[in-house]
Amino acid sequence: MSLLSPRLQLRVAQKQILTPGLVQMVTVLQLNRLELKEMISQEIALNPVLEEIAEAGDELTPEEVQAILESERVAEPADQSILEAANGAAEAGEPSADLEVEPEPVDYATGGAPPVEIAEPGIIEQKPAADPFEEIDFGSFFDDYLDPGYKSPSSESVDKPSFETFLSAPVTLADHLHSQLAIEILSDPVRDAAEAIIGNLDDNGYLLSSLEDLALSEEHTLEQMQEALKIVQSVDPAGIAARDMRECLLLQIEAQNGRGGVAWQIISDHMKLLETRQFRELAKVLGRPVEHIHTAVNMIRHLDPRPGLRFSGPDARPVEPDVYITKDGDDYLIQLNDEDIPQLRLSAQYRRMLDREQEPSKEVRNYVKERYASALQLMKNIEQRKQTILKVCQSIVRRQPEFLEQGIDQLKPMMIKEVAEEIGVHPSTVSRAVAGKYAHTPQGVFELRYFFSEAVQGPSGGATPLLILKRRVKKMIEEEDPRQPLTDEQITLRLQTEGIQVTRRTVAKYREDMKIPSTHQRRLRE
Repeated sequence: MSLLSPRLQLRVAQKQILTPGLVQMVTVLQLNRLELKEMISQEIALNPVLEEIAEAGDELTPEEVQAILESERVAEPADQSILEAANGAAEAGEPSADLEVEPEPVDYATGGAPPVEIAEPGIIEQKPAADPFEEIDFGSFFDDYLDPGYKSPSSESVDKPSFETFLSAPVTLADHLHSQLAIEILSDPVRDAAEAIIGNLDDNGYLLSSLEDLALSEEHTLEQMQEALKIVQSVDPAGIAARDMRECLLLQIEAQNGRGGVAWQIISDHMKLLETRQFRELAKVLGRPVEHIHTAVNMIRHLDPRPGLRFSGPDARPVEPDVYITKDGDDYLIQLNDEDIPQLRLSAQYRRMLDREQEPSKEVRNYVKERYASALQLMKNIEQRKQTILKVCQSIVRRQPEFLEQGIDQLKPMMIKEVAEEIGVHPSTVSRAVAGKYAHTPQGVFELRYFFSEAVQGPSGGATPLLILKRRVKKMIEEEDPRQPLTDEQITLRLQTEGIQVTRRTVAKYREDMKIPSTHQRRLRE
Protein backbone atom coordinates (compact mmCIF):
# COMPACT_ATOMS: atom_id res chain seq x y z
CA MET A 1 0.00 0.00 0.00
CA SER A 2 1.43 3.36 -0.97
CA LEU A 3 1.97 5.96 1.73
CA LEU A 4 1.26 8.77 -0.74
CA SER A 5 -2.42 7.99 -1.23
CA PRO A 6 -4.93 10.87 -1.50
CA ARG A 7 -7.13 11.38 1.53
CA LEU A 8 -9.60 13.90 2.94
CA GLN A 9 -9.18 15.53 6.33
CA LEU A 10 -11.28 18.00 8.30
CA ARG A 11 -9.28 20.60 10.14
CA VAL A 12 -10.37 23.53 12.29
CA ALA A 13 -8.14 26.59 11.96
CA GLN A 14 -8.42 30.23 12.90
CA LYS A 15 -7.03 32.74 10.41
CA GLN A 16 -7.02 36.48 10.29
CA ILE A 17 -8.02 37.69 6.83
CA LEU A 18 -7.79 41.36 5.94
CA THR A 19 -10.66 42.47 3.77
CA PRO A 20 -10.08 45.24 1.18
CA GLY A 21 -12.06 47.62 3.37
CA LEU A 22 -9.89 46.86 6.39
CA VAL A 23 -6.72 47.26 4.34
CA GLN A 24 -7.95 50.65 3.16
CA MET A 25 -8.83 51.69 6.71
CA VAL A 26 -5.30 50.86 7.90
CA THR A 27 -3.81 52.71 4.93
CA VAL A 28 -5.93 55.83 5.42
CA LEU A 29 -5.21 55.89 9.15
CA GLN A 30 -1.45 56.17 8.75
CA LEU A 31 -1.59 58.96 6.13
CA ASN A 32 -0.74 62.46 7.23
CA ARG A 33 -2.63 65.52 6.07
CA LEU A 34 -0.77 66.09 2.80
CA GLU A 35 -0.83 62.41 1.88
CA LEU A 36 -4.56 62.17 2.65
CA LYS A 37 -5.27 65.17 0.42
CA GLU A 38 -3.39 63.55 -2.46
CA MET A 39 -5.10 60.21 -1.90
CA ILE A 40 -8.59 61.79 -1.93
CA SER A 41 -7.80 63.65 -5.16
CA GLN A 42 -6.78 60.38 -6.79
CA GLU A 43 -9.95 58.64 -5.62
CA ILE A 44 -12.11 61.47 -7.00
CA ALA A 45 -10.42 61.03 -10.38
CA LEU A 46 -10.92 57.25 -10.36
CA ASN A 47 -14.41 56.94 -8.86
CA PRO A 48 -17.11 58.79 -10.86
CA VAL A 49 -19.67 58.76 -8.02
CA LEU A 50 -17.35 60.72 -5.73
CA GLU A 51 -17.60 64.49 -5.87
CA GLU A 52 -15.98 67.33 -3.98
CA ILE A 53 -18.41 69.58 -2.15
CA ALA A 54 -18.01 73.01 -3.71
CA GLU A 55 -21.43 74.57 -3.18
CA ALA A 56 -24.52 73.71 -1.24
CA GLY A 57 -26.72 71.34 -3.21
CA ASP A 58 -28.19 67.88 -3.39
CA GLU A 59 -26.04 65.19 -1.93
CA LEU A 60 -26.74 61.70 -0.74
CA THR A 61 -26.29 60.78 2.88
CA PRO A 62 -24.70 57.43 3.75
CA GLU A 63 -28.12 56.19 4.94
CA GLU A 64 -29.67 56.99 1.56
CA VAL A 65 -26.84 55.29 -0.27
CA GLN A 66 -27.18 52.20 1.89
CA ALA A 67 -30.88 52.05 1.01
CA ILE A 68 -30.02 52.42 -2.67
CA LEU A 69 -27.49 49.61 -2.56
CA GLU A 70 -30.01 47.31 -0.93
CA SER A 71 -32.86 48.19 -3.31
CA GLU A 72 -31.70 45.55 -5.77
CA ARG A 73 -32.54 42.86 -3.24
CA VAL A 74 -36.13 44.08 -2.66
CA ALA A 75 -38.81 42.91 -5.09
CA GLU A 76 -40.85 46.08 -4.61
CA PRO A 77 -38.68 49.21 -4.27
CA ALA A 78 -39.30 51.57 -1.38
CA ASP A 79 -40.40 54.40 -3.65
CA GLN A 80 -43.01 52.30 -5.51
CA SER A 81 -45.88 54.29 -4.01
CA ILE A 82 -44.31 57.55 -5.19
CA LEU A 83 -43.89 56.20 -8.70
CA GLU A 84 -47.51 54.98 -8.83
CA ALA A 85 -48.78 58.36 -7.64
CA ALA A 86 -46.70 60.11 -10.29
CA ASN A 87 -47.97 57.76 -13.03
CA GLY A 88 -51.61 58.22 -11.89
CA ALA A 89 -51.28 61.98 -12.01
CA ALA A 90 -49.91 61.78 -15.54
CA GLU A 91 -52.82 59.61 -16.69
CA ALA A 92 -55.38 62.05 -15.17
CA GLY A 93 -53.97 64.79 -17.34
CA GLU A 94 -52.28 66.83 -14.61
CA PRO A 95 -49.30 68.74 -15.85
CA SER A 96 -45.95 67.50 -14.64
CA ALA A 97 -43.48 69.82 -12.97
CA ASP A 98 -40.83 68.76 -15.45
CA LEU A 99 -43.11 69.22 -18.51
CA GLU A 100 -42.26 72.28 -20.58
CA VAL A 101 -44.93 73.66 -23.01
CA GLU A 102 -43.54 75.30 -26.10
CA PRO A 103 -45.64 78.43 -26.97
CA GLU A 104 -46.96 78.74 -30.49
CA PRO A 105 -45.12 81.31 -32.59
CA VAL A 106 -46.93 84.56 -33.29
CA ASP A 107 -46.24 86.66 -36.34
CA TYR A 108 -46.17 90.25 -35.12
CA ALA A 109 -45.83 91.53 -38.67
CA THR A 110 -49.34 90.29 -39.62
CA GLY A 111 -50.99 92.14 -36.82
CA GLY A 112 -50.33 89.85 -33.92
CA ALA A 113 -50.02 91.74 -30.69
CA PRO A 114 -47.02 91.14 -28.46
CA PRO A 115 -47.67 89.12 -25.31
CA VAL A 116 -48.81 91.10 -22.29
CA GLU A 117 -47.74 90.04 -18.81
CA ILE A 118 -50.69 90.07 -16.40
CA ALA A 119 -49.78 90.21 -12.74
CA GLU A 120 -51.77 88.44 -10.12
CA PRO A 121 -54.55 90.46 -8.43
CA GLY A 122 -53.35 92.53 -5.53
CA ILE A 123 -49.73 92.36 -6.59
CA ILE A 124 -48.07 95.35 -8.17
CA GLU A 125 -44.66 94.75 -9.65
CA GLN A 126 -42.29 97.64 -9.23
CA LYS A 127 -39.13 97.80 -11.26
CA PRO A 128 -36.13 99.33 -9.55
CA ALA A 129 -35.07 102.72 -10.82
CA ALA A 130 -32.17 102.59 -13.23
CA ASP A 131 -28.85 103.73 -11.87
CA PRO A 132 -27.54 106.56 -14.09
CA PHE A 133 -23.95 105.37 -13.56
CA GLU A 134 -24.82 102.04 -15.14
CA GLU A 135 -25.78 103.78 -18.37
CA ILE A 136 -22.25 105.10 -18.86
CA ASP A 137 -19.92 102.99 -20.96
CA PHE A 138 -16.76 103.42 -18.93
CA GLY A 139 -14.85 101.16 -21.28
CA SER A 140 -15.31 103.45 -24.27
CA PHE A 141 -14.73 106.48 -22.03
CA PHE A 142 -11.25 105.31 -21.12
CA ASP A 143 -10.58 104.17 -24.67
CA ASP A 144 -11.42 107.66 -26.01
CA TYR A 145 -9.65 109.81 -23.43
CA LEU A 146 -6.88 107.58 -22.05
CA ASP A 147 -5.73 105.86 -25.23
CA PRO A 148 -2.17 104.62 -24.54
CA GLY A 149 -1.39 104.33 -28.22
CA TYR A 150 -1.67 101.82 -31.01
CA LYS A 151 -2.20 98.17 -30.12
CA SER A 152 -1.94 95.46 -32.65
CA PRO A 153 -4.87 93.03 -32.61
CA SER A 154 -2.51 90.11 -32.27
CA SER A 155 -0.98 91.52 -29.09
CA GLU A 156 -4.25 91.12 -27.24
CA SER A 157 -4.56 87.41 -27.98
CA VAL A 158 -1.07 86.38 -26.99
CA ASP A 159 -1.10 83.63 -24.39
CA LYS A 160 0.21 84.69 -21.03
CA PRO A 161 3.22 82.81 -19.67
CA SER A 162 2.48 80.00 -17.29
CA PHE A 163 2.82 80.71 -13.60
CA GLU A 164 5.22 77.77 -13.36
CA THR A 165 7.81 79.75 -15.33
CA PHE A 166 8.12 82.16 -12.39
CA LEU A 167 8.82 79.41 -9.85
CA SER A 168 12.44 78.96 -8.85
CA ALA A 169 14.02 75.52 -9.21
CA PRO A 170 16.73 74.37 -6.79
CA VAL A 171 20.25 74.40 -8.19
CA THR A 172 21.83 70.98 -7.94
CA LEU A 173 25.53 70.31 -7.46
CA ALA A 174 25.86 69.07 -11.05
CA ASP A 175 24.19 72.22 -12.41
CA HIS A 176 26.48 74.42 -10.33
CA LEU A 177 29.60 72.64 -11.59
CA HIS A 178 28.42 72.49 -15.22
CA SER A 179 27.82 76.25 -15.27
CA GLN A 180 31.44 76.84 -14.24
CA LEU A 181 32.91 74.33 -16.67
CA ALA A 182 30.99 75.96 -19.51
CA ILE A 183 33.29 79.01 -19.41
CA GLU A 184 36.51 76.94 -19.22
CA ILE A 185 38.59 76.43 -22.36
CA LEU A 186 39.05 72.67 -22.51
CA SER A 187 39.66 70.06 -25.14
CA ASP A 188 36.79 67.73 -25.95
CA PRO A 189 38.33 64.63 -24.28
CA VAL A 190 39.12 66.53 -21.07
CA ARG A 191 35.65 68.10 -21.01
CA ASP A 192 34.06 64.67 -21.42
CA ALA A 193 36.26 63.34 -18.62
CA ALA A 194 35.22 66.22 -16.36
CA GLU A 195 31.56 65.47 -17.14
CA ALA A 196 32.15 61.86 -16.13
CA ILE A 197 33.74 62.94 -12.83
CA ILE A 198 30.79 65.23 -12.03
CA GLY A 199 28.39 62.40 -12.76
CA ASN A 200 30.12 60.16 -10.20
CA LEU A 201 30.02 62.57 -7.25
CA ASP A 202 27.88 61.65 -4.27
CA ASP A 203 25.62 64.00 -2.31
CA ASN A 204 28.54 65.12 -0.12
CA GLY A 205 30.66 66.03 -3.15
CA TYR A 206 33.12 63.10 -2.94
CA LEU A 207 34.32 61.13 -5.95
CA LEU A 208 33.16 57.55 -5.49
CA SER A 209 35.00 55.82 -8.33
CA SER A 210 38.72 55.64 -8.91
CA LEU A 211 40.30 57.43 -11.86
CA GLU A 212 41.43 54.12 -13.33
CA ASP A 213 37.88 52.74 -13.41
CA LEU A 214 36.52 55.97 -14.87
CA ALA A 215 39.20 56.04 -17.56
CA LEU A 216 38.39 52.45 -18.51
CA SER A 217 34.61 52.91 -18.57
CA GLU A 218 34.64 56.30 -20.34
CA GLU A 219 37.41 55.33 -22.78
CA HIS A 220 39.82 58.06 -21.74
CA THR A 221 43.46 57.98 -20.81
CA LEU A 222 44.53 58.24 -17.18
CA GLU A 223 46.31 61.52 -17.95
CA GLN A 224 43.09 63.03 -19.27
CA MET A 225 41.19 61.94 -16.17
CA GLN A 226 43.86 63.42 -13.88
CA GLU A 227 43.77 66.74 -15.76
CA ALA A 228 39.97 66.77 -15.59
CA LEU A 229 40.05 66.04 -11.86
CA LYS A 230 42.34 69.01 -11.21
CA ILE A 231 39.97 71.28 -13.14
CA VAL A 232 36.88 70.07 -11.27
CA GLN A 233 38.69 70.44 -7.92
CA SER A 234 39.61 74.03 -8.77
CA VAL A 235 36.03 75.29 -9.10
CA ASP A 236 33.55 76.29 -6.42
CA PRO A 237 32.85 74.95 -3.83
CA ALA A 238 36.33 74.28 -2.55
CA GLY A 239 36.97 70.67 -1.59
CA ILE A 240 34.72 69.19 -4.28
CA ALA A 241 35.62 65.90 -6.06
CA ALA A 242 37.92 64.76 -3.21
CA ARG A 243 38.54 61.04 -2.65
CA ASP A 244 38.52 61.24 1.17
CA MET A 245 38.10 63.75 3.98
CA ARG A 246 41.82 64.47 4.23
CA GLU A 247 41.99 65.53 0.59
CA CYS A 248 38.76 67.53 0.96
CA LEU A 249 40.14 69.58 3.85
CA LEU A 250 43.50 70.08 2.14
CA LEU A 251 41.77 71.42 -0.98
CA GLN A 252 39.89 73.95 1.15
CA ILE A 253 43.05 75.06 2.95
CA GLU A 254 44.84 75.41 -0.40
CA ALA A 255 41.95 77.55 -1.70
CA GLN A 256 42.68 79.94 1.21
CA ASN A 257 46.38 80.10 0.26
CA GLY A 258 47.29 78.00 3.29
CA ARG A 259 49.35 75.33 1.56
CA GLY A 260 52.34 74.35 3.71
CA GLY A 261 51.08 76.17 6.81
CA VAL A 262 50.37 74.79 10.26
CA ALA A 263 46.79 73.75 9.43
CA TRP A 264 48.03 72.08 6.24
CA GLN A 265 50.67 70.10 8.15
CA ILE A 266 48.19 69.03 10.81
CA ILE A 267 45.68 67.69 8.26
CA SER A 268 48.35 66.18 6.02
CA ASP A 269 50.49 64.34 8.59
CA HIS A 270 48.95 64.49 12.07
CA MET A 271 45.23 63.80 11.70
CA LYS A 272 45.24 61.32 14.58
CA LEU A 273 46.61 63.85 17.06
CA LEU A 274 43.96 66.33 15.95
CA GLU A 275 41.15 63.79 16.52
CA THR A 276 42.37 63.11 20.06
CA ARG A 277 42.87 66.85 20.74
CA GLN A 278 46.52 66.43 21.75
CA PHE A 279 47.47 70.03 21.10
CA ARG A 280 50.64 70.01 23.19
CA GLU A 281 51.90 66.99 21.30
CA LEU A 282 51.14 68.74 18.01
CA ALA A 283 53.10 71.81 19.13
CA LYS A 284 56.04 69.60 20.08
CA VAL A 285 56.00 67.64 16.79
CA LEU A 286 55.64 70.71 14.57
CA GLY A 287 57.96 72.87 16.65
CA ARG A 288 55.38 75.62 16.98
CA PRO A 289 53.91 77.49 19.97
CA VAL A 290 50.64 76.20 21.36
CA GLU A 291 48.97 79.45 20.33
CA HIS A 292 49.75 78.69 16.67
CA ILE A 293 48.21 75.25 17.08
CA HIS A 294 45.01 76.73 18.54
CA THR A 295 44.78 79.21 15.67
CA ALA A 296 45.21 76.43 13.10
CA VAL A 297 42.64 74.22 14.85
CA ASN A 298 40.17 77.09 14.91
CA MET A 299 40.65 77.48 11.16
CA ILE A 300 40.12 73.74 10.60
CA ARG A 301 36.87 73.89 12.57
CA HIS A 302 35.43 76.30 10.03
CA LEU A 303 36.11 73.96 7.09
CA ASP A 304 33.27 72.00 5.53
CA PRO A 305 33.86 68.24 5.40
CA ARG A 306 30.81 67.83 3.10
CA PRO A 307 30.99 70.70 0.58
CA GLY A 308 28.38 69.28 -1.81
CA LEU A 309 25.63 68.81 0.75
CA ARG A 310 24.33 72.38 0.51
CA PHE A 311 23.49 71.76 -3.16
CA SER A 312 22.35 68.15 -3.13
CA GLY A 313 21.12 67.73 0.43
CA PRO A 314 17.59 66.57 1.14
CA ASP A 315 14.92 69.17 0.54
CA ALA A 316 13.04 70.55 3.48
CA ARG A 317 10.01 68.41 4.15
CA PRO A 318 6.85 70.48 4.48
CA VAL A 319 5.22 70.04 7.86
CA GLU A 320 1.63 71.07 8.33
CA PRO A 321 -0.04 70.32 11.66
CA ASP A 322 -2.73 67.67 11.45
CA VAL A 323 -4.17 68.74 14.81
CA TYR A 324 -4.48 72.08 16.60
CA ILE A 325 -4.47 71.99 20.41
CA THR A 326 -5.40 75.40 21.83
CA LYS A 327 -6.29 76.53 25.32
CA ASP A 328 -9.72 78.00 25.97
CA GLY A 329 -9.98 79.06 29.59
CA ASP A 330 -9.12 76.05 31.72
CA ASP A 331 -9.83 73.54 28.96
CA TYR A 332 -8.02 72.57 25.78
CA LEU A 333 -9.72 72.48 22.40
CA ILE A 334 -8.68 69.81 19.92
CA GLN A 335 -9.43 70.53 16.28
CA LEU A 336 -8.45 68.49 13.25
CA ASN A 337 -6.89 70.50 10.43
CA ASP A 338 -9.27 69.89 7.51
CA GLU A 339 -8.28 72.99 5.56
CA ASP A 340 -7.75 72.34 1.81
CA ILE A 341 -8.76 68.69 2.23
CA PRO A 342 -11.53 67.90 -0.27
CA GLN A 343 -14.88 67.25 1.40
CA LEU A 344 -16.54 64.30 -0.30
CA ARG A 345 -20.12 63.66 -1.24
CA LEU A 346 -21.86 61.01 -3.34
CA SER A 347 -23.13 62.09 -6.73
CA ALA A 348 -26.90 62.07 -7.11
CA GLN A 349 -26.67 61.93 -10.92
CA TYR A 350 -25.72 58.26 -10.88
CA ARG A 351 -28.69 57.37 -8.71
CA ARG A 352 -30.98 56.78 -11.68
CA MET A 353 -28.55 54.20 -13.03
CA LEU A 354 -29.46 51.96 -10.10
CA ASP A 355 -33.08 51.88 -11.21
CA ARG A 356 -33.96 48.89 -13.38
CA GLU A 357 -36.49 50.81 -15.41
CA GLN A 358 -34.17 53.69 -16.24
CA GLU A 359 -31.04 51.58 -16.71
CA PRO A 360 -31.87 48.17 -18.22
CA SER A 361 -28.23 47.03 -18.43
CA LYS A 362 -27.36 44.89 -15.44
CA GLU A 363 -23.62 45.37 -16.00
CA VAL A 364 -23.99 49.14 -15.70
CA ARG A 365 -26.10 48.81 -12.54
CA ASN A 366 -23.58 46.46 -10.96
CA TYR A 367 -20.71 48.78 -11.84
CA VAL A 368 -22.44 51.83 -10.36
CA LYS A 369 -23.42 49.88 -7.26
CA GLU A 370 -19.81 48.74 -6.82
CA ARG A 371 -18.58 52.33 -7.18
CA TYR A 372 -21.12 53.52 -4.61
CA ALA A 373 -20.02 50.83 -2.16
CA SER A 374 -16.34 51.75 -2.67
CA ALA A 375 -17.06 55.45 -2.20
CA LEU A 376 -19.09 54.81 0.92
CA GLN A 377 -16.30 52.67 2.37
CA LEU A 378 -13.75 55.42 1.72
CA MET A 379 -15.90 58.05 3.43
CA LYS A 380 -16.35 55.79 6.46
CA ASN A 381 -12.59 55.16 6.67
CA ILE A 382 -11.83 58.89 6.50
CA GLU A 383 -14.29 59.54 9.31
CA GLN A 384 -12.81 56.63 11.31
CA ARG A 385 -9.34 58.14 10.87
CA LYS A 386 -10.59 61.48 12.15
CA GLN A 387 -12.21 59.99 15.25
CA THR A 388 -9.16 57.84 16.08
CA ILE A 389 -6.76 60.79 15.87
CA LEU A 390 -9.06 62.93 18.00
CA LYS A 391 -9.31 60.21 20.68
CA VAL A 392 -5.54 59.80 20.77
CA CYS A 393 -5.05 63.57 21.10
CA GLN A 394 -7.65 63.73 23.87
CA SER A 395 -5.71 61.07 25.77
CA ILE A 396 -2.47 63.01 25.24
CA VAL A 397 -4.04 66.19 26.61
CA ARG A 398 -5.34 64.34 29.69
CA ARG A 399 -1.93 62.80 30.38
CA GLN A 400 0.34 65.74 29.54
CA PRO A 401 -1.20 68.87 31.12
CA GLU A 402 2.13 69.93 32.67
CA PHE A 403 3.84 69.78 29.28
CA LEU A 404 1.14 71.94 27.68
CA GLU A 405 1.47 74.48 30.48
CA GLN A 406 5.22 74.61 31.17
CA GLY A 407 7.15 72.98 28.34
CA ILE A 408 9.30 70.02 27.39
CA ASP A 409 10.95 69.54 30.77
CA GLN A 410 7.54 68.58 32.22
CA LEU A 411 6.91 65.77 29.74
CA LYS A 412 5.65 62.60 31.45
CA PRO A 413 6.28 58.99 30.41
CA MET A 414 3.50 57.60 28.24
CA MET A 415 3.27 54.28 26.43
CA ILE A 416 1.33 53.50 23.27
CA LYS A 417 -0.16 50.44 24.97
CA GLU A 418 -1.65 52.56 27.75
CA VAL A 419 -3.34 54.94 25.32
CA ALA A 420 -4.63 52.01 23.25
CA GLU A 421 -6.26 50.47 26.32
CA GLU A 422 -7.80 53.80 27.28
CA ILE A 423 -9.49 54.42 23.92
CA GLY A 424 -10.26 50.74 23.28
CA VAL A 425 -8.16 49.98 20.19
CA HIS A 426 -5.15 47.84 19.34
CA PRO A 427 -1.68 49.37 20.02
CA SER A 428 -0.85 49.11 16.32
CA THR A 429 -3.83 51.37 15.60
CA VAL A 430 -2.43 54.05 17.89
CA SER A 431 1.01 53.63 16.34
CA ARG A 432 -0.43 54.23 12.86
CA ALA A 433 -2.55 57.13 14.07
CA VAL A 434 0.50 59.07 15.35
CA ALA A 435 2.93 58.12 12.58
CA GLY A 436 4.10 61.15 10.60
CA LYS A 437 1.48 63.48 12.08
CA TYR A 438 2.14 66.75 13.88
CA ALA A 439 0.22 68.72 16.49
CA HIS A 440 0.29 72.48 17.02
CA THR A 441 0.38 72.99 20.80
CA PRO A 442 0.87 76.05 23.02
CA GLN A 443 4.52 74.94 23.31
CA GLY A 444 5.11 74.65 19.57
CA VAL A 445 4.68 72.07 16.81
CA PHE A 446 5.57 68.51 17.81
CA GLU A 447 5.22 65.12 16.20
CA LEU A 448 2.55 63.06 17.94
CA ARG A 449 5.03 60.22 18.47
CA TYR A 450 7.18 62.68 20.43
CA PHE A 451 4.78 62.41 23.39
CA PHE A 452 5.31 58.66 23.76
CA SER A 453 8.39 57.72 25.75
CA GLU A 454 9.38 54.92 28.07
CA ALA A 455 9.89 55.63 31.77
CA VAL A 456 13.26 55.35 33.49
CA GLN A 457 13.70 53.04 36.47
CA GLY A 458 14.16 54.43 39.94
CA PRO A 459 12.21 56.23 42.70
CA SER A 460 11.99 59.50 40.81
CA GLY A 461 12.94 58.00 37.47
CA GLY A 462 9.53 56.42 37.11
CA ALA A 463 8.20 59.86 36.26
CA THR A 464 11.08 60.67 33.88
CA PRO A 465 10.88 59.68 30.21
CA LEU A 466 13.97 58.68 28.25
CA LEU A 467 13.79 61.88 26.23
CA ILE A 468 14.17 64.04 29.32
CA LEU A 469 16.97 61.81 30.59
CA LYS A 470 18.92 62.35 27.37
CA ARG A 471 18.38 66.10 27.72
CA ARG A 472 19.82 65.96 31.25
CA VAL A 473 22.88 64.05 30.07
CA LYS A 474 23.44 66.56 27.27
CA LYS A 475 23.02 69.50 29.62
CA MET A 476 25.56 68.05 32.08
CA ILE A 477 28.09 67.68 29.29
CA GLU A 478 27.46 71.21 28.00
CA GLU A 479 28.06 72.67 31.49
CA GLU A 480 31.20 70.61 32.26
CA ASP A 481 34.74 71.97 32.51
CA PRO A 482 36.42 71.25 29.14
CA ARG A 483 39.74 70.72 30.92
CA GLN A 484 38.17 68.08 33.17
CA PRO A 485 35.17 66.67 31.30
CA LEU A 486 32.74 64.34 33.05
CA THR A 487 33.16 60.64 32.57
CA ASP A 488 30.23 58.30 31.96
CA GLU A 489 30.65 56.98 35.48
CA GLN A 490 30.43 60.46 37.00
CA ILE A 491 27.28 61.24 34.98
CA THR A 492 25.78 57.95 36.18
CA LEU A 493 26.49 58.81 39.83
CA ARG A 494 24.89 62.24 39.45
CA LEU A 495 21.75 60.71 37.98
CA GLN A 496 21.58 58.10 40.71
CA THR A 497 21.78 60.78 43.38
CA GLU A 498 18.69 62.33 41.73
CA GLY A 499 16.86 59.00 42.10
CA ILE A 500 17.28 57.82 38.51
CA GLN A 501 18.67 54.28 38.39
CA VAL A 502 20.76 53.93 35.24
CA THR A 503 23.97 52.10 34.45
CA ARG A 504 27.17 53.45 32.94
CA ARG A 505 26.57 51.49 29.74
CA THR A 506 23.14 53.11 29.41
CA VAL A 507 24.64 56.59 29.77
CA ALA A 508 27.30 55.73 27.19
CA LYS A 509 24.60 54.52 24.80
CA TYR A 510 22.60 57.73 25.20
CA ARG A 511 25.74 59.80 24.65
CA GLU A 512 26.54 57.92 21.45
CA ASP A 513 22.96 58.32 20.23
CA MET A 514 23.33 62.08 20.58
CA LYS A 515 26.72 61.90 18.76
CA ILE A 516 28.63 63.32 21.73
CA PRO A 517 32.35 62.39 21.81
CA SER A 518 33.86 60.43 24.65
CA THR A 519 35.57 61.99 27.67
CA HIS A 520 39.01 61.54 26.13
CA GLN A 521 37.97 63.30 22.93
CA ARG A 522 36.22 66.15 24.76
CA ARG A 523 39.18 66.96 27.00
CA LEU A 524 40.85 70.26 26.13
CA ARG A 525 44.63 69.90 26.35
CA GLU A 526 46.74 73.00 26.70
